[in-house]
Amino acid sequence: MDHHRVRVAAVAVVLAVWLQLPAASRGQLQVGFYNTSCPNAETLVRQAVTNAFNNDSGVAAGLIRLHFHDCFVRGCDASVLLTSANGTAERDAAPNNPSLRGFQVIDAAKAAVEQSCPRTVSCADIVAFAARDSINLTGSVSYQVPSGRRDGNTSINQDALNNLPQPTFTAAQLVASFANKSLTAEEMVILSGAHTVGRSFCSSFLTRIWNNTTPIVRTPATTSPLTISRRLTLSLTGISTEY
Repeated sequence: MDHHRVRVAAVAVVLAVWLQLPAASRGQLQVGFYNTSCPNAETLVRQAVTNAFNNDSGVAAGLIRLHFHDCFVRGCDASVLLTSANGTAERDAAPNNPSLRGFQVIDAAKAAVEQSCPRTVSCADIVAFAARDSINLTGSVSYQVPSGRRDGNTSINQDALNNLPQPTFTAAQLVASFANKSLTAEEMVILSGAHTVGRSFCSSFLTRIWNNTTPIVRTPATTSPLTISRRLTLSLTGISTEY
């Protein structure tokens, strides 16, 4: 098993455990919750995710992030999907807008499920299934998802601002943020491994490697911020950075 698959597997394990933690938005969760009421629910979601992935492989990272940004605010209740006429929903908050993506995939999956089993499968479960399928497509790792979540009807942008970890957080702040969600420091590190999938804007992390005058990471004295960023980007794709 290569290093990438190990990281993806670790993320999958923690997600599977986290999905079973108590939350106000969940009833009694169980694997195969829709076996009788909508037996093809997970298959339909998987088809929608696969179709989207075949057109744009980057959507997998977006769906994993969408799931995390949903669960970390009010629990896994799909409140991140709700819209607001005056721009005050979770999806309008700075951590989500405009970078959060995958909404159209969830819409497609929901439409397919509704056509087969009207008013049966929650959006919260569809988001959880889609994240699992994204991990499977990017790392060939799968896990069972307990389902039976209930959709929330409250979505407030300030809740997202108050709960989602900021890219400027120190290690201590990150540990405290995850501890508030009953996650250990080790689980925080494993979940952070999801960032090995997809891309990020340089502005999200450049200040951690460059302080405007000298590099914070070990590099030759003449290395520019652009070169540092390029090396980091190439290192994630397995391309040699010796130049």
